[in-house]
Amino acid sequence: MYLKRKLDDKLISWRNETDHKPLIIRGARQVGKTESIRHFAENNYNNVIEINFALEPAYKVITQDGYTADAIIKAISRIDPSKRFIPGHTLIFFDELQEHPDISTSLKSFCQDQRFDVICSGSILGLHYKKIESNSVGYKTDIELRSLDFEEFLFALGYDERLSSDLKEHIISAKPLDAALMTKMPELFLDYCILGGMPAVIRSYIEKETFEGSLALQKQLLMDYEEDIIKYAEGMDQTRILNVFRHIPVQLAKENKKFQISKVANGARFRDYRGSIEWLQNAGIINICHCLNYPELPLKGNYDESSYKIYMADTGLLVAMLDEESAYDLRVNKNLGTYKGALYENIIADALKKSGYEQLYYYKKENSTLEEDFFVRTADELIPVEVKAKKGSSRSLSTLIKSDSYPDIRHGIKFTSGNIGLENNILTLPHFTAYLLKAALAANTIFK
Repeated sequence: MYLKRKLDDKLISWRNETDHKPLIIRGARQVGKTESIRHFAENNYNNVIEINFALEPAYKVITQDGYTADAIIKAISRIDPSKRFIPGHTLIFFDELQEHPDISTSLKSFCQDQRFDVICSGSILGLHYKKIESNSVGYKTDIELRSLDFEEFLFALGYDERLSSDLKEHIISAKPLDAALMTKMPELFLDYCILGGMPAVIRSYIEKETFEGSLALQKQLLMDYEEDIIKYAEGMDQTRILNVFRHIPVQLAKENKKFQISKVANGARFRDYRGSIEWLQNAGIINICHCLNYPELPLKGNYDESSYKIYMADTGLLVAMLDEESAYDLRVNKNLGTYKGALYENIIADALKKSGYEQLYYYKKENSTLEEDFFVRTADELIPVEVKAKKGSSRSLSTLIKSDSYPDIRHGIKFTSGNIGLENNILTLPHFTAYLLKAALAANTIFK
């Protein structure tokens, strides 16, 4: 069973580009990279050369005689003479790139050669990608693949793009959704939040039509992540990385969700753990949300590097990391508000990243109750985003909008369990619409 991904259209667009460069698809373990590339290859090429450096380590020698396209092709054909290289009709797929990052040096030659399409993929963990980047800068295209977002989950359930198009139009016009959608969508969204977006978990759910085995699959993925940390974190303190990873749900359970390194281990300091946090981020396992120095534009550079929140890049995996009491409360009582609203924040952070926001930001004013969960921006405006488990007042959001101290802020967005609505310059949206926020704001007509 193939799960439709948004990557499918990106791959087709890439192939249709004139003089397209070799493509590198990055992403965490088991998010569906290999499956999507194979699906694309089967439907678009007469001839596919797939080399998996993890399963076929013999191919690591193909760079020994040089990095030109001719040298690589000759070396591959020496190992397996049955492989055919047909100019204009062949895709060369280098998988598990992290096992042999040296192959990236050849991408410049393949880019200039133009006879064959090249896609590289793998769980690019830790420092490996820095080497790959330096070897192929300017001669490749990058795409990051994450686990399924809510829209892709809906695709798996049989819905098509028309549903998202309809939801987006309601957001842009601030028009409430009908009662049927407000009954059905939160139910589907709850299922998605429990499952997360890892393809193996979603596929099992679709095939069995139950949650049977989903938790076991999630816990196995978490163990695989820990094995990867031990395997790939070369030259770094694996213990520190594991400590950060295991403390994510513990620290999100606090009222103050700022990640505190001092709570990870006795005497722990930010400068000692900074590399560990970056490693997990580069691995696609976590999302970092930085604290703004002040809520104003521009955002880049306007944050405290040592003050941040850490969210899991897949909410289903966070659910699998919860303590037994919280997990039971969620599954029995359908209570996503457990862990002091951390699950809702993680859900929105996950949705924002998957929808294209490169960096996440929040704000907490020192010695004050003024705090906002996230910030996004349009061409000329900074928009605070508040996440509520249910409905409720938004004192901080109102303060930011009304105060003359924050001239870049004129409107706000609040995610709740309620319907779509616009009042007092605050756009209220149901949680399940978060994946559409960036696209809806791009229309630039909501607050007109």
